[in-house]
Amino acid sequence: MEPVYTSVISTARLVFAAQGLKFRIVGEDNVPRTGGAVMAINHTGYFDFTYAGLAAVKSKRLVRFMAKKSIFSHRVAGPLMRGMKHIPVDRRDGRGSFNRAVQSLKDGEIVGVFPEATMSRSFELKEFKPGAVRMAQEAGVPILPTTLWGSQRVWSKNTPKHVGRSNIPVFITVGQPMVVAPDENRVEATERLRVLMQAQLEAQQAAYPPMTGEDLVFLPARLGGTAPTPEAALALDHHDMNRTVDKFNKGRESRD
Repeated sequence: MEPVYTSVISTARLVFAAQGLKFRIVGEDNVPRTGGAVMAINHTGYFDFTYAGLAAVKSKRLVRFMAKKSIFSHRVAGPLMRGMKHIPVDRRDGRGSFNRAVQSLKDGEIVGVFPEATMSRSFELKEFKPGAVRMAQEAGVPILPTTLWGSQRVWSKNTPKHVGRSNIPVFITVGQPMVVAPDENRVEATERLRVLMQAQLEAQQAAYPPMTGEDLVFLPARLGGTAPTPEAALALDHHDMNRTVDKFNKGRESRD
């Protein structure tokens, strides 16, 4: 029994009910009731980790998410993140963060990761990093391909927020566990994971209620929406990254 995590889940479900979010969860039985697993999740909205965790509730599992170290030092969020035993990611000590995640997997935990590393502005799958596959191989656990669709309509980058009563449908699918052999090529396994998640995502998109009018900003250009193309989204990501680096350098110069 984990009072912090269970209290947060209960509070979140009350918030979701107040928002009128309509969850459709497929594949809950694919979440193992015991043992470690890497939950690999696509990333289109700020609340993705809270929604993905719902898929593990039926199996009575709690997902330990990897999150930026800075969140753990926040006055309010920090104690909650530590209380829920999430895993801080320190970009200056990537190996240390990785090792902590692998140990959690070996201890029988489900660890949630976003293979794309950053949020997708195009709402298409971005290039995957190999971290999820590496963790699964080193810990000897399966990967749970998990896709979300609709979460971008609640709150995403550079789009209107709908955090009040919205009645937005949010689709969650957990695919069959993907086993990665110890000697399997990580690049090939990562692409295999991406292909599986792409198929799941397209099935969700096909079944989702049509988006029209102002909601077209949440629909990929490939499907007739007005979201940035993957190429335009990548350019926006690079712009933000360069702006962050420039801000950091200016701050360092002023201290010097």
